[in-house]
Amino acid sequence: MYAMARPFGIIAAMSIVSELWPLVWQCLRQFFRSRRALVLENLGLRSQLALFEQQVIAGKRPKPQPTPVFRRLWVWLSKNWSDWRSALMIVKPETVIRWHRLAFRWYWRQQSKPRGRPTISPATISTIKRVHRENPLWSPERIHDQLVSLNLTDVPAPNSIAKYLPDTRTPPSEKQRQSWRTFLANHRQDIWAMDFFTMPTLMFQALYVLVIIRHDRRVIQHVAVTAHPTAEWVVQQLREAMPYDEHPRYLLHDNDSIFTSQAVTRFLESAGVKGTRIAYHSPWQNGICERAHGSPRRELLDHLVPLNERHLLRMLTAYVHQYYNVARTHQGVDRQAPVPPKQPPAPADLTVPLNAAPILGGLYHTYRRAA
Repeated sequence: MYAMARPFGIIAAMSIVSELWPLVWQCLRQFFRSRRALVLENLGLRSQLALFEQQVIAGKRPKPQPTPVFRRLWVWLSKNWSDWRSALMIVKPETVIRWHRLAFRWYWRQQSKPRGRPTISPATISTIKRVHRENPLWSPERIHDQLVSLNLTDVPAPNSIAKYLPDTRTPPSEKQRQSWRTFLANHRQDIWAMDFFTMPTLMFQALYVLVIIRHDRRVIQHVAVTAHPTAEWVVQQLREAMPYDEHPRYLLHDNDSIFTSQAVTRFLESAGVKGTRIAYHSPWQNGICERAHGSPRRELLDHLVPLNERHLLRMLTAYVHQYYNVARTHQGVDRQAPVPPKQPPAPADLTVPLNAAPILGGLYHTYRRAA
């Protein structure tokens, strides 16, 4: 019996030794390892534990996902610690090697970027676009010369400027066409317009109001009222609206039979004015004069009932010369009055009281700073 139990004891002892040997070997290795290796191993293990506590235990993710800082740390450990694979548990060693290769590629991609032309600042690009927008006929060379004359520091070459012009590839014939806004802005000082609108009196008599307005500053040049408009009456009103040889080059009007009569046509030709008709059923072509009809209607005529022709003319004359031309601001003339003051008001303290002057019986007021 003893002889037979002896081999089983030897086998059991050998199995115990084989199980304990890895632990013994690890203890021996730890005993002979350097302090640097222990510090690096502790750093690697603690980094994995911190990632696990931050993501899994906190409930953010079902399993830990390496962060960029974690990847950089283990790439550094793989290059400075020979036994880094023994402490890696969250990911495989091949993953760390792949991180290092990606970092290597990114580093040399940054180092190998093409060193071409210097970049153009956004401020310079916006300046180029603004100059082109305000001067659409200028070539890239002309814009380059203008920027150089302004002593800008990073003025690009004309070829680079051409990249930021939106219509550099359009044919020259289309590029050099000016818009209607530019055309009218260049000719509005020579354009007047006239038109009629009606107003009933207290006794239901229809009165005709003639308005002649200038396009440049929206100044109502003349206003007149009659119950029986004729071509001769219109000619007389045009004479009164054009004193001292002050006349436009073009006079817009609709296709009213009075405006197209021979008497009005001959008078305009003798005065050197070219009468220009708008298209049929197109009041928008005479939009400035149409708006000049709406302003007195909304601001004056909707608040009174004219008694007769004289009463209506007096109220319209006071409205035009005391309020519309000298006090009412217009968005079309930079929020100024059509007839600007000779001397612009100096800036004053808001605490200084205002003096109000009533117009049209107190329907409107003008304001001036107290002295």
